[in-house]
Amino acid sequence: MHSVEVQGLTVTRGRADVLHEVSFTLEPSRITGLLGPSGSGKTTLMRALVGVQSGVAGMVTVLGLPAGSAALRHRVGYVTQAPAVYTDLSIAENLRYFAAILGASAGRISEVLTEVGLATRSGQLIGSLSGGERARVSLATALLGTPDLLVLDEPTVGLDPVLRRDLWGLFRHLAGAGTTILVSSHVMDEASRCDRLLLLREGRLVADDSPAGLLASTGTADVEHAFLAIAEGAPA
Repeated sequence: MHSVEVQGLTVTRGRADVLHEVSFTLEPSRITGLLGPSGSGKTTLMRALVGVQSGVAGMVTVLGLPAGSAALRHRVGYVTQAPAVYTDLSIAENLRYFAAILGASAGRISEVLTEVGLATRSGQLIGSLSGGERARVSLATALLGTPDLLVLDEPTVGLDPVLRRDLWGLFRHLAGAGTTILVSSHVMDEASRCDRLLLLREGRLVADDSPAGLLASTGTADVEHAFLAIAEGAPA
């Protein structure tokens, strides 16, 4: 069974279409990378999946239900580009607040803090953290409910190479436990860490393949050159 099924997704903002007839599926226990330049529609697509995007036409089904259904609230985790946490509260206070909403236990708070590498800093105010650290707190809040679908909008922006490596290790662990993960990135070298890649350009899905398949179909050596070949009209 597909975790996510998207058919003919079009998103209109004002008089312009931001996404044009996008269709794909996502499978459990797999990491799918969503790649494309700024303005290609990645964030809009993710917002449509979690049910917070307006101007949506087409079919978007998540875990067997229409995207945005109330029953999905505890089953879908969403990490936005801008960390969605309270800067005047500590890390622990933020997590306790969101845990109360989700019905998560105190033990779960400790688990997610360890998973994102912040267990020893739980008393620190969010306002004193770096952008990358705030992003990790946002990820921790999204993990509190042990989601079946995790949607991550550029989660590694601002992180050093060691933290990026550790977070990708966490994503792989979560996928191995059955979570469906969709992760967007500007960083093409992260594509090799994914099971599958969706490439967006100007609101259109221009490729849907494994990293190896994408390289083979374009005859290129890396994903960045594969994307450029596709964008310039080479066969994909």
